[in-house]
Amino acid sequence: MAAPPARAPPPPHPLLLLRLRPPPARILPPRRLRPRHLALAAAATAAAASVAPDDISQLNYRLRAIARRRDAAATAPASSSSAPVDPAQAEAFLRTIRDQQRLGLRQLRGEEAEGEGEGDEEEGGERARKGVAAGSSLGHRVDPRELEPGEYVVHKKVGVGRFACISAEDGVDYVFIQYADAMAKLAVDQAARMLYRYNLPHEKKKPRNLSKLNDPSTWEKRKLKGKLAIQKMVVNLMELYLQRMRQSRPPYPKPLAMDEFAAEFPYEPTPDQCQAFIDVEKDLTERETPMDRLICGDVGFGKTEVAMRAIFIVVSAGYQAMVLAPTIILAKQHYDVMTERFATYREIKLAIFSGAQSKEEKDELITKIKNGNLHIIVGTHALLTERMAYNNLGLLVVDEEQKFGVQQKEKIASYKASIDVLTLSATPIPRTLYLALTGFRDASLMSTPPPERVAVKTYVSAFSKERALSAIKFELQRGGQVFYVVPRIKAIDDVLQFLKDSLPDVPIAVAHGKKMSKNIQFAMEKFAIGEVKILVCTHIIESGIDIANANTMIVQFAELFGLAQLYQLRGRVGRSGREGFAYLFYTDKSLLSRVATDRLGAIEEHSELGQGFHVAEKDMGIRGFGSLFGDQQSGDVANVGIDLFFDMLFDSLSKVDQFCLVPVPYKDVELDISISPHLSSEYISYLENPVELLNEAAKAAEKDLWTLIQFTEDLRRRYGKEPRDMELLLKKLYVRRMAADLGISRIYPSGKTIFMKTNMNKKVFRLMTEAMTSETHRNSLLFVGKEIKAELLVSLPDTLLLNWLFHCLADCYAVVPALVKY
Repeated sequence: MAAPPARAPPPPHPLLLLRLRPPPARILPPRRLRPRHLALAAAATAAAASVAPDDISQLNYRLRAIARRRDAAATAPASSSSAPVDPAQAEAFLRTIRDQQRLGLRQLRGEEAEGEGEGDEEEGGERARKGVAAGSSLGHRVDPRELEPGEYVVHKKVGVGRFACISAEDGVDYVFIQYADAMAKLAVDQAARMLYRYNLPHEKKKPRNLSKLNDPSTWEKRKLKGKLAIQKMVVNLMELYLQRMRQSRPPYPKPLAMDEFAAEFPYEPTPDQCQAFIDVEKDLTERETPMDRLICGDVGFGKTEVAMRAIFIVVSAGYQAMVLAPTIILAKQHYDVMTERFATYREIKLAIFSGAQSKEEKDELITKIKNGNLHIIVGTHALLTERMAYNNLGLLVVDEEQKFGVQQKEKIASYKASIDVLTLSATPIPRTLYLALTGFRDASLMSTPPPERVAVKTYVSAFSKERALSAIKFELQRGGQVFYVVPRIKAIDDVLQFLKDSLPDVPIAVAHGKKMSKNIQFAMEKFAIGEVKILVCTHIIESGIDIANANTMIVQFAELFGLAQLYQLRGRVGRSGREGFAYLFYTDKSLLSRVATDRLGAIEEHSELGQGFHVAEKDMGIRGFGSLFGDQQSGDVANVGIDLFFDMLFDSLSKVDQFCLVPVPYKDVELDISISPHLSSEYISYLENPVELLNEAAKAAEKDLWTLIQFTEDLRRRYGKEPRDMELLLKKLYVRRMAADLGISRIYPSGKTIFMKTNMNKKVFRLMTEAMTSETHRNSLLFVGKEIKAELLVSLPDTLLLNWLFHCLADCYAVVPALVKY
């Protein structure tokens, strides 16, 4: 049936942000009620409280609950994200997302971006994929000749199978893949184009089941489910990134003494270091949004100098800088280095703050910090206490964020909403790595070693007293010192006794977390000046002991350490230009778990300098994608495998602007339903100035849904639950308001079908309907051309039709803001 004539469509509305955030509570002004009305109001309010919630109150409650959950998850304060988004800002945001996604991998991998223009995105994307596949755990596609029998693979069109073998037939090599119902045969070149890995390297996760060659529809459903999960992730990442972009602060002026400060650096900076200097300086002096940059580089590669230049810019502008370290040892090292570096700038005051200080010392420092008498504050998580109050904090530098606890990380995250943050790490945690890879976090990779550094030779073997003593004696004979590391305090006594019996004349000291901090510091100082030749310790030394003459590391029970721990540990030796040695001893090879074997193999494999980023990738592979995503996302990854998941993720990121929803002006929404509620004379007489009240309702609906919700709740607080006719009038306002926000410009029935003219695209429609809670509504909706069609079982009278639309659009509206932010 032809659609009734409609007005010309309104001009395109600017891109707006559809948010689930209620405005501050607003109560209608109190009015003087007559005595009879006071009694009626009290009775109506009591009656309303005693009955089950109605449709409108249930929707209000549902939307407020979603808003509360989102507020709890957001790191930015409510006041900063409730303002409307400027269309130009939104467009700039989308462009930035596209650029970040395209360049994120190249920046981290150091790949060339020559020749890439607007017209060769697909070709450039393919080049990027090949580059990643060459050396990254997050590569796409797979070389069939590198597969091992039994390894799980994913064919994009068929699904999950198990690699069997490569066999030649008539002079042609074929790949054989076992599926649930049959064996597939693919030419090797075809397999190279179509196959993905199911797991990360070193991961042995099994899929729920193998796909069937003769049932492609089941695989398509699994793939669609994964794709929808990815699209949800993308828009959630968009929101996080937008929150960051929407913060603003004026750029810092470049200090007049900046060049002088840089020239005082006593070493020749590496090319990667120079690029990091440029990146950070641009973040601070050219951008109007707070910096949130990751500096990824090995121990001793110059990350601290990058941080000190950032600090110099911020402090020179009159702001304070906080330097946060996971241990007092590392905090003390940073304090000593920075005290020396800023020594010629006497106007810049530094201090160290930690839990080891007395209450009087802490109180004095807190007062100085609050009054602005200290400019650089170095310390441990003690800096994150509620007592700490800053005068004008501008920059937070976080060293090795992965070593902080959950609550401390949450506190760090809260700072990112308002100040500049620089994170330093040798082996970033999986989620940080993931955000950097996808371009949602700025990152600078420092993989070039300083010219004087040489690679540490790494040996992995079963423990042997003779071999351990041989390594120690070799180091002592060349005038060096030795770290002897164990994972647990209870192992120290046995090691100490073994060393004293074997080397009675060699000075030995002990350091671990349960000894008093002053005793640890005393042992470190003795070791630093060379009075102690062997330091027996736990893994506390992974964060912050730099002894130039310590060039041999013995690690006993190495199988009990994490991969990242072993890599930081190893970075503590060989820092003087002298060749360093790391001996990683395990107890018994027959007792090693698969994970421990993989870790030790990975640390031995990545023995070259500047491998921290690759080690982080490898660690992510060993730990599985559960360490990268939450439980829900891990299940989504399991549906399609890690490589296809990332392939679809990057594809979705490159098309991020297709998830936009353009609202239409409220006044342009046509609702072709003949409902004109007639309020009873009793209710009209009950209301104080009913005409003005109805005008307020219309104005509230025209403004936004939250204003309409607030009006409805205020109305009920004053007069109790409204009668049926008033409820229909409110529902009509709700339907038009929700339709406007969903991009629906006209709603009209035709027999058993409801037509909704919309500017929504099919991707948004699919996201919306997949997330709807009502199966009845979801199954009734179809997307055809520029319209959403609702197929009903019977033709409904106008009143019931309005109710159906209210429930259907309420279900749509409740899920859209969680997925589509524009």
